Amino acid sequence: MITSIRNERVAAALRLKKRAFRERERCFLVEGAQAVGVALSNRPGLIRLYHSDPDHPLVERARRSGVELVHVSETIVERLTSTVTPQALVGIAPFVDLELASIGEPERCVAVLHAVRDPGNAGTVVRSADAAGAGGVVFTSGSVDVYNPKTVRATAGSLFHLPIVRGVETDAAIGLLRDRGMRVLAMDSSGDTDLYELDLTDPVAFVFGNEAWGLPMEIAELADATVRVPITGRAESLNLAAAATICLFEWARHLREGRRAALEAIVAAAAHDIRSPLTAMKGFGHALATRWDQMTEEERTLMLTGIVYDTDRLNAILRQLVDAARLAAGSLDLYPERTDLGRLVQQVAESLGRDPEHPPIEWKHGEVEAFVDGDRLRLVLEAFIESVVWWTNDGPVSVEAAMRDGRLVLTVSRGGTDLGQDEAERLFRPRAPGAGTGSKIGLFVALGIAEAQGGTAEVRADERLSFILDVPVAVQGFSDRSDG
Repeated sequence: MITSIRNERVAAALRLKKRAFRERERCFLVEGAQAVGVALSNRPGLIRLYHSDPDHPLVERARRSGVELVHVSETIVERLTSTVTPQALVGIAPFVDLELASIGEPERCVAVLHAVRDPGNAGTVVRSADAAGAGGVVFTSGSVDVYNPKTVRATAGSLFHLPIVRGVETDAAIGLLRDRGMRVLAMDSSGDTDLYELDLTDPVAFVFGNEAWGLPMEIAELADATVRVPITGRAESLNLAAAATICLFEWARHLREGRRAALEAIVAAAAHDIRSPLTAMKGFGHALATRWDQMTEEERTLMLTGIVYDTDRLNAILRQLVDAARLAAGSLDLYPERTDLGRLVQQVAESLGRDPEHPPIEWKHGEVEAFVDGDRLRLVLEAFIESVVWWTNDGPVSVEAAMRDGRLVLTVSRGGTDLGQDEAERLFRPRAPGAGTGSKIGLFVALGIAEAQGGTAEVRADERLSFILDVPVAVQGFSDRSDG
């Protein structure tokens, strides 16, 4: 057990209390069981763990993770921490901040801190952003250091959960986030717009100012609107962290309501889409039951094939509906496995081929394997094929796959479409029954599945209508071996 603050490893940790040393070593201190536990569960984890209790469960967990352990006295722990009642654990973690371009995912919001100096407030904003499901927090160049021990402690481990950006100028952050399609809202106690009157279903960036003087005019003017949190009592204003928490959770509420509205439209569309195969199956079944002896063998086979086709169609709609509900609830789980894309395309083609009027499906590759969720990939493939069949009229359906920089790119296309690009992009949105032909569910689910994997689902409408899935896959889980 180490008892001296002059010990080399203890002295190295003590130096990290100063920003200059943190910047030089690109490491920071993590205090307490909560933050240490979160750090151990997330990349990049911990480099070293100082502890005064060898029997602590987190010490054993750190040992199994290969973290360097340093047994020190309680006095040393007290010197390493900045709390009145320190806990028995202090870790050293590498910096976790990211480039600005890495945050602001679709359907997310970002908190931008301009000249926020109080470490407790800043850390609480990070914690609230994490709890609300936001896409990240930006510490601009005039704000407190995110790795200040008090800031780290106030995040309660959320620092390891969501993207953090630091050291950028506020105007640069606003410009990039707006370019990413986010609406920028400057929060001000005398803002022109009431927070509760806003529609926050689109991606949004909240800009929060200094605790004492708020946002300067030149920063507020860069935003799309200045917004206030309404106060009905006699308090003059809200604490910065409290105001930020209200904004973040109001955005989360709008997102939840938007997903619920989308799900309601999808359920209505599913009911409409289910009616057609059910009606056909009922008609075929009635005919077979009442006229079996009068039918030829060819007629019986045709009707039975139709029942199988409509059963497959009904099953596909139900699978889409289940995943749509999961996406709306934010609970879609993926189960990657080695998947033979050629065989998957063949299975889908055989199922759809039971409809004699369905155009042929051409697989443009030999043997292709990818480490993906095969069931979800089939949903995407079926949705793409169905959509090109509905919205085109020329030739077979072409299915292609390629590996590009560790990503699987799957393309389904067909010639002859009257859709413009804007019309084609709207097909991914939930559509009510009667709003055009084609599935109202499949493309919505395909987009959600792509985004759940950190990928994209896009459409191009020119001479051909092409739907493109682009998702990351493990390189070792993919092979592309074309015949000849």
